[in-house]
Amino acid sequence: MADTRENKKAVSLFCSSGIGDLGLQANGIDTVVACELMPERARLFRHNHPEAKMFCGDIWELKDEIVKHYQTTFPQPPFILIATPPCQGMSSNGMGTILNNSKRGERPEFDPRNRLIIPAVEIVKRLRPEWVIFENVPNMLNTVIEDGQGTVNIIDYITRELGDEYIGRPEVVDVANYGVPQHRYRLITILTRTEKGKAEFKEAGKLLPDFTHSECATMFSQKWVTLRDAIEGLPPISSRKGENIDPENPLHKVPVLDDVKMSWVHHTPEGQTAMNNQCINPECMYEGNTLHGAKHNSEGVNRANTDTPLYCEKCGSLLPRPYTVDKKTGEKRIMKAFTSAYKRMSWDVPASTLTQNFQYACSDNKLHPTQDRVLSLYEGMVIQTIAQYPYSFEIEGKQVGDGLIRDTIGESVPPLLIDKIAQHLLEISK
Repeated sequence: MADTRENKKAVSLFCSSGIGDLGLQANGIDTVVACELMPERARLFRHNHPEAKMFCGDIWELKDEIVKHYQTTFPQPPFILIATPPCQGMSSNGMGTILNNSKRGERPEFDPRNRLIIPAVEIVKRLRPEWVIFENVPNMLNTVIEDGQGTVNIIDYITRELGDEYIGRPEVVDVANYGVPQHRYRLITILTRTEKGKAEFKEAGKLLPDFTHSECATMFSQKWVTLRDAIEGLPPISSRKGENIDPENPLHKVPVLDDVKMSWVHHTPEGQTAMNNQCINPECMYEGNTLHGAKHNSEGVNRANTDTPLYCEKCGSLLPRPYTVDKKTGEKRIMKAFTSAYKRMSWDVPASTLTQNFQYACSDNKLHPTQDRVLSLYEGMVIQTIAQYPYSFEIEGKQVGDGLIRDTIGESVPPLLIDKIAQHLLEISK
């Protein structure tokens, strides 16, 4: 295998902190050129991939330099070019915000971040990598951009610009099907200009590797890796001050919660939301209080009920449900939140999708299944499969800020997915 992998080169666009590149590195593919807009993420990339030439800044301004540097440094085209452009304008949440703001006249109808595919495609055309991987949210399939000639679907744009030389197609995958202990749906578009790659596509109808995992083990796949499989063996910690950090692992830490929020979390069963907690008055313990079911407003947007009872419907005691306090009257009111807020995860399924907010108790389904806390930073690394690869959040002996770590985890592509894709492409190329 060594002769197949030797000296393979990769170019990484919108590389963030260099997490996806770990999957390439594990297969002997060296990321030699990278581009990232945010300086703090570029710094983390440089620290973990010191051999790569990092271009930090706007890809529109740097595209010519990127091409020139690669072509003057390396005699052969890259083996892989991987591009993971920003998804905020493509995700369902991002699109909703854009449309609402557009209606108010606060921003253009088209998010300019979606047009970043244009310089990325230009770099592909000029460097002519053997393989191209675009990774983004599934809604990329429905995203429209302005390309200077009019409006065009982003996938149609890629096909139009590269179609004469490259073949392939986009596919929506759940990364849990590749052994990642997390349900995370991504759009993976793999394209190739190689004869072996084109032959594979014509025979198999795809360039993605076959799934390795599924909900139930079969003769072709293993069972999904569950949250229990991934993190149950880690040392217990809690959200109480002094108990929120594992002294042996500084990344296994969580934010501190006050006593009120701790009570909400403590009384929440596995797989359930604190919004549905029942009476804890020892003289009552009524379990039939109305639940916090979601409902749809006139625009069809999922909203949480605001009339869910905060006090026991039988004895009148305050329920351990999340609430807010009116600053003027001191009145307690049920928190306006989705049914996934303050919700415990379930042990025996893959985790729900990690986002940048996975360390906030009010975030979507991110409470630990049994311990009174959210997921730790290290647990996030495990669930995103970063912990399986050599990667450090320490630069010059000092750990970077928690916010940067959360962003890096929440925005990255699981390296195990890229690892398995890289293995497959190398196998085809042998």
